[in-house]
Amino acid sequence: PSSPNTRRPQGTKITHMASEAERKKVALRRLGDATFSKVDKVSAELFSLTYGAVVTQLLKDYEDVAAANVQLEKMGYNMGVRMVDELLAKASLAQCASFSETAEVVAKVGFKMFLGVNVEVAAATSSEFRLLLSENPLAEFVELPEECSKLEYSGLLCGVLRGALEMVQMRVECSLLRDTLWGDEVTEIRVLLKERLVEEFVDDDE
Repeated sequence: PSSPNTRRPQGTKITHMASEAERKKVALRRLGDATFSKVDKVSAELFSLTYGAVVTQLLKDYEDVAAANVQLEKMGYNMGVRMVDELLAKASLAQCASFSETAEVVAKVGFKMFLGVNVEVAAATSSEFRLLLSENPLAEFVELPEECSKLEYSGLLCGVLRGALEMVQMRVECSLLRDTLWGDEVTEIRVLLKERLVEEFVDDDE
C-alpha cells in the first residue's frame, strides 16, 4: 500500500511568514509608542504654525515655488542627518535585515517618535517603499493659495528621510506623490533605494 502523504499544505509556510511579519509590525508599533513617550512634546498647533512661518519666509525670500521646494528638501536633509542619531539612541534599534524592514522602522518608530503619528507602509520591495500619512502635523491649519498649488509643503519630510537613511548607508531618492493639501485623501511619500553605501574607515597611521 502507498504511504500516506505527510507533506504540509503549501500555504502553511506563507501563512507562518505573514504572521511573523505581523508580529514584527506590532512590536515596532509598541516600540514607537514607548519611544514617543520619552521625547519632549510641543503642541501640534505651535509646531504647525512655526513650520508655516518658515515656509512663508522661504516663499518671500525666493519668490518662486520650485526654488522653495528645493530649499525645504535641503532643510529636511540637514535635519535628518542629525535626527537619526537620536532615533538610534532612544529606540535601541537592531540593524534591519531588509529594505522593507527599514520601511517599517521608519513608519512605526521614526514618524511616531518625531511627529507622534502612525504611518502605513505600502508597496514595499527590496528597493522601494511608500509611506502613507493619514495625519500630517505639518499641514494642520494650512490651505495653499492658487499661486502655490505646486508647493511641496511637506517636502521637508522627503529631505529628512534622505538624510537619515544616508547616515545608515542607504542613498535614497524621495518624492512626494500625494498630499492632502493638493486635495488627496492621504499624503504619500515614495522612497527609492539607489545605492547601498560602503562605510570607509581611515587608518590613523596614514
